[in-house]
Amino acid sequence: MSPPLQRELSVGEVANRSGLAVSAIHFYEAKGLIKSRRNAGNQRRFSREVLRRLAIIKVAQRTGISLGEIREAFATLPEHRAPNAADWQRLSACWRKTLDERIHSLTQLRDQLDHCIGCGCLSLQECPLRNPDDALGEQGCGARLLDPPPGHEAR
Repeated sequence: MSPPLQRELSVGEVANRSGLAVSAIHFYEAKGLIKSRRNAGNQRRFSREVLRRLAIIKVAQRTGISLGEIREAFATLPEHRAPNAADWQRLSACWRKTLDERIHSLTQLRDQLDHCIGCGCLSLQECPLRNPDDALGEQGCGARLLDPPPGHEAR
């Protein structure tokens, strides 16, 4: 005997169950993080697994994981079912290194702030916090990205 078909959810039901605004659900769908189908009346219908994906999105965003990183992780998940505990363990392990690097960077910044507060230098050429070793000056004139995203070199 086949399992009973589960009723799909409207965008309002998804919003209610997830605690997200309808506009956020539309946004995540536009970004390719979740999917819906259209019924005969052209209304969005979501499978129930979308609730688990939205929960993962919310947790990941709270820890600073970007939507791009979430989308890449979701690409590794099967589309026909909700992510399970094993899926979550794999995703969180992938994000752990990024989070550890951020924690280290923030700790270092905090420790440097304690040392630097009150120095009054306000010099982007010499400030060890904003421009260590005048690295930006070596790149030439114009605006520079001080902390490029991982995998991107400052130009």
